[in-house]
Amino acid sequence: MTIPEDLLDEIRSEAAERGLSAYVTEALRFKRDRDRLLELSSWMQEEHGPLSEEERTAAFEELEDLDAEHERRRAVGKHDAGEAA
Repeated sequence: MTIPEDLLDEIRSEAAERGLSAYVTEALRFKRDRDRLLELSSWMQEEHGPLSEEERTAAFEELEDLDAEHERRRAVGKHDAGEAA
């Protein structure tokens, strides 16, 4: 696997506390989960028709809420880990 050096340097600086491996693992899980969600969404639209604009907006709002909760939990996890050290 080849990762552009500038991207790798940026990731290393952001992932310093967790480590590069943990950062990449989290990113891959995130990508996999998004791919699965897209696959589910495509299947549901094939089965039940396209989403209305209202349904699409509500879905994106829920995704934003989930992303915010994920970030909050990660920040709490970092804070807890810092207190234990």
